[in-house]
Amino acid sequence: MAKSAAIENVGESKLGALKAWPQRAKSFYNDVRTEMRKVTTPSRKEVQGTTTVVIITVFLFGVYFWAVDAIIGKTLDHFLKSLAHR
Repeated sequence: MAKSAAIENVGESKLGALKAWPQRAKSFYNDVRTEMRKVTTPSRKEVQGTTTVVIITVFLFGVYFWAVDAIIGKTLDHFLKSLAHR
């Protein structure tokens, strides 16, 4: 008896969710419209500034990782050569 009541409630909640879908969709699109009104496009100066920062940062990280890779590679080569001579 309790199982049939639980199944009936689940069916009703699914039907209620289906009926509420158009209102939820309308509310969602209204929220999207409201948020999109707050969006501003950056100025040319802001875009150039952030692009410069990104290019410099990528270059610095590239140099850093190249140096770390070279150090680890040479250390590993030296270690392996020392093991081979034994």
